Amino acid sequence: MSESMPPASPGGHRTVLLRGGEVHSPADPFATAMVVERGHVAWVGSEGAADAFASGVDEVVDLEGALVTPAFVDAHVHTTATGFALTGLDLSAAASLAEAAGLIRAHAAARPEDRILIGHGWDASRWPERRPLTRAELDELTGGRPLYLTRIDVHSAVVTTALLDLVPGVRELDGFHDGQRPLTGDAHHAVRAAAFAAVSPQQRTEAQRAARLKAASLGIGTLHECGGPQISSEEDFTGLLDLAREEAGPRVVGYWADLDVERARALGALGAAGDLFADGSLGSHTACLHEPYADHAGHTGSAHLDAAAIALHVVACTEAGLQAGFHAIGDAAVTAVVEGVRAAAEKLGLARIRAARHRVEHVEMLTPETIAAFAELGLTASVQPAFDALWGGEEGMYADRLGAERARTLNPYAALLRAGVPLAFGSDSPVTPLDPWGTVRAAAFHRTPEHRISARAAFTAHTRGGWRAVGRDDAGTLVPGAPADYAVWRTEELVVQAPDDRVARWSTDPRSGTPGLPDLSPGVDLPVCLRTVVYGQTVFVRPNE
Repeated sequence: MSESMPPASPGGHRTVLLRGGEVHSPADPFATAMVVERGHVAWVGSEGAADAFASGVDEVVDLEGALVTPAFVDAHVHTTATGFALTGLDLSAAASLAEAAGLIRAHAAARPEDRILIGHGWDASRWPERRPLTRAELDELTGGRPLYLTRIDVHSAVVTTALLDLVPGVRELDGFHDGQRPLTGDAHHAVRAAAFAAVSPQQRTEAQRAARLKAASLGIGTLHECGGPQISSEEDFTGLLDLAREEAGPRVVGYWADLDVERARALGALGAAGDLFADGSLGSHTACLHEPYADHAGHTGSAHLDAAAIALHVVACTEAGLQAGFHAIGDAAVTAVVEGVRAAAEKLGLARIRAARHRVEHVEMLTPETIAAFAELGLTASVQPAFDALWGGEEGMYADRLGAERARTLNPYAALLRAGVPLAFGSDSPVTPLDPWGTVRAAAFHRTPEHRISARAAFTAHTRGGWRAVGRDDAGTLVPGAPADYAVWRTEELVVQAPDDRVARWSTDPRSGTPGLPDLSPGVDLPVCLRTVVYGQTVFVRPNE
């Protein structure tokens, strides 16, 4: 990709003509060129018509056959934790307890000046030993230093004795387990708060910058930050929002998971929403189920909010003009959310509830009844297809926790779309990595075939769906008047997926009149991001391109 002038600076808008590529636009399925002016798409069309604009723009970019798409929106991110995983101790690739131990020891040795060691990503369900590291083992590996190490789902953690000593009374809190099992619940939240309080402001800002740069390098133009008093800190949340306003990069939309609606507003949040926990996670046995776990007899998880509390919160948010939202994974938690939102609708009227576009994160265990309720109540399902790619299948973690029959019902994206439920895709990073094309692929090739959706529908959920989830219907597509958030990709021939409920079939026939997408079949290389632009400002250019 070549250009006549350097990338646009963050300080001002330039009028730019992109030409000689493929522009993914519903305004013209055969478009090869686009004009961007004052941070918005001004025109899309053919190469021949682009000649009329060439002399009147500040910059001409020769795409050299590259693909231009709307920038992705990651609808569920923990930005600072993502940055720490990128720059620090990441155990997501560790294949055994011994390998994890080696990584921890090496990290501790390499960071002698850090007041606290923070890591993420261990998953004992994939290790031959089938158990996490004990506190005694961690104390030895770190030389007795404070360490906070989250499980891959971030709903439990193992820690060292030195970190526990920083949290008076932690041993009396719910979810404390002495040495052999990970911390959950209130005990986990308490040690997490202590761990992040020990991080210096400089470390935190460096992590946030690293996460935003990584997102930009993957064609992500917007991040929905899911913060909250049980997840991060007010300083972390407001610091990130300030950073996003002050420095070029992906925009950040903030959600603060707090029942205190006015506090969420004061912090600059779009909603008192995101990870407002109705339950926990399947991996940590804390998702709230109607029937017990298959591998934990008699245990049905943890309920953190009942329908009455949910109803009160939805009413308060609706009346305050903010979005409400909840983290709900288990079927019992999803039922509680539906019952609570329905009770709010009975008080305020269905039209007001639907107009508010309240959202629910994860919603993995759905039934036909709860899917129908989501459609009726206008709830957005903010979901993570990479969860299925990582934990689905006949022998995956879901099957271990729930049994194969219940596991096959999880993450039913096709049924949600058929019912008219709005979908917004995200990663829950660092639970799964920032990887937008991989996320689209995971939805199109769901491990349970009847839950698959078309690549086009998945792409829409990861672009326009994220904008709709924050109440914007005028963005997420490359049409005149839309914000100029776009990414440029090096990819192979574009294809159009033919509709078929059983298999993914592909067509390159231009007569389809549908904008093509990269071939996302398993094993095919994913597109490479060459440039990312947010509101007309270049925030990433791949080196040597």
